[in-house]
Amino acid sequence: MIIVTGAAGFIGSNIVAALNDQGRTDIVICDRLRSHGKWQNLRKARFSEFVFPEELDAFLQNRPNVEAVIHMGAISSTTATDGDEVIEKNFRFSLRLLDICADKAIPYLYASSAAVYGEGDMTFRDEISPDAIRALRPLNLYGWSKWQFDCVVADRVARGEAMPPKCVGFRFFNVFGPNEYHKNDMQSVVAKIFPVVQRGEVVPLFKSHRAGIGDGDQRRDFVYVKDVVSVILWALRKESPSGIFNVGTGQARSFRELAEAVFGALKQPVKIDYIDMPVSIRDRYQYFTEASLDHLRQAGYSAPFTSLDDAVTDYVRSYLDTADRFR
Repeated sequence: MIIVTGAAGFIGSNIVAALNDQGRTDIVICDRLRSHGKWQNLRKARFSEFVFPEELDAFLQNRPNVEAVIHMGAISSTTATDGDEVIEKNFRFSLRLLDICADKAIPYLYASSAAVYGEGDMTFRDEISPDAIRALRPLNLYGWSKWQFDCVVADRVARGEAMPPKCVGFRFFNVFGPNEYHKNDMQSVVAKIFPVVQRGEVVPLFKSHRAGIGDGDQRRDFVYVKDVVSVILWALRKESPSGIFNVGTGQARSFRELAEAVFGALKQPVKIDYIDMPVSIRDRYQYFTEASLDHLRQAGYSAPFTSLDDAVTDYVRSYLDTADRFR
């Protein structure tokens, strides 16, 4: 069996869908559904068991046939402010799973984040050495919690301490795609502006407040969730190595280009207006992210990443602009 934490969430539910597509139903769902519609991400899913996060430690202790733990569960909001809750769910829970997987010899795949890079002054290189990771400077509580766990993994590897037979971390860049709808303000720009474009209205984008960068030309490494899942399932296979890997396209694109792709997918004329960025976020706003994929490619992942235009078109036409937008 494969255990997927955060399985009712955005990336987790797409992993479950992809495993189902491969004919696998021996999946243990670990998550909380609560009352905001996350259950719909699993409406089409086939799985064998469902456990709540607080039950997972005991569940793992009593199951001898676990093939892998794919740990996607976390507080993923970059605006989270409750430090105690974030450290409990993003760090301590991840650490408990790491210890159990090391003790039980279970492969452990987990979600890190490109938020660990902060401004990216040290470049977006996914080195696993303790010195390289300690040099990073996350800008928010979420990024800091993911960074701290990466530090523990790097320190344990460097000291030769007990680790799972395979331990793979994924530094996700700007992921978008189906099943992100429950994330509200943390949805991708594509999901947010889709209804605006559909109504034929003007899309607002932030002005630039940095010399040499035009309005709407702030750039991110936008990566389609289907490509993200492809990397994770590659890592699940026996031939993939342990390590921490960036998961992006390796090509930064502007928010203006992203918006234009949505207009193009809906065959609407481009209507963009530029508004002032809130003062509260100007000092912490990233103007550029781009994954270095050297490490991932050297490790053996050779599949191409979907182009921005093709990914946005698939998302809009196959999901957002349909009666059933769930994967």
